[in-house]
Amino acid sequence: MTNNTVTVTEFVLHCAIDTQQDKKMVYIFIFIYIVTIFGNLSVILVIKMNRNLQTPMYLYISTLAVIDLMNSTTLIPKLVAVMLDFPATLFGLCVLQMFLMGYLEVSVTFLFALMACDRYVAIVYPLRYPSIVTNQAAGITVLLLSFISTIVLLPYLFLVAELSFCRSNVLPYCFCDYVTMVRVSCNDDPKYLITLSTMVTLGSVGPLALIIFSYVKIAQTALKISSNDGKRKVYSTCVTHLMVVCLFYFPLLISYVLPGVGVKLSTESTNMLVIIAHIIPSMMNPIIYSFRNNEIKNSIYKMFRDVLSNG
Repeated sequence: MTNNTVTVTEFVLHCAIDTQQDKKMVYIFIFIYIVTIFGNLSVILVIKMNRNLQTPMYLYISTLAVIDLMNSTTLIPKLVAVMLDFPATLFGLCVLQMFLMGYLEVSVTFLFALMACDRYVAIVYPLRYPSIVTNQAAGITVLLLSFISTIVLLPYLFLVAELSFCRSNVLPYCFCDYVTMVRVSCNDDPKYLITLSTMVTLGSVGPLALIIFSYVKIAQTALKISSNDGKRKVYSTCVTHLMVVCLFYFPLLISYVLPGVGVKLSTESTNMLVIIAHIIPSMMNPIIYSFRNNEIKNSIYKMFRDVLSNG
């Protein structure tokens, strides 16, 4: 111990969920993880195997499936371990989980914005769509998305490295969280939370504004379409994307907005909202796309029919 600080080699995650429900929740999370892996791998495989699906829109959908797999793998195994009374995690692994969760969260928001822009160009400028949104352009934007997400999150690695701890190494969450690390540290410099506000603005609010703008323009264009069948196709495509976007944003907005307007959320409620925002969309996204997209649904059906017939 030096100057009332200690060198922290590990954190203890205190998952504030009713202990009587822990066993039940473990089974639920394992089930969600299995469904998530099965669903997203199916989507990735059918898009990879079907040449008709190798277009920009499906590239974005397969990228979302990869992110969903990573998201669940980053969170659920450790979450289950904590609930099975293995709450300790090494400092380096805790920082890695914090970085990956933030990176994937930012990646998803930028990807949703790309998908909204893709639909915007396809519906508002249909004749120019093939020349503007090519497979090469989509591939470049996905790489750029990954690069920007990394750059946005890099400052947190340096800020966490600066933190010193003298109060506790117990984090009152089911996962490693940057804000919680700052609050249990001895550092009172406001820069640690100002940086977070900047990241949230750049990584969440900015893309959300672009998504809303794109779909408002799409709705205005759809209203001008005279054909009822044409309107139905436009709304069907947009509803699918909006369902996926709302599944991700809604729990997070509740966890951020309610405290901001004076509604105090318990640690357990905040835990569950963030967990829901990360694992439920990852499980539901492939289900939504499979049921609402006939090409993916038929391709998955054909793939499993071929597997069963060959077996």
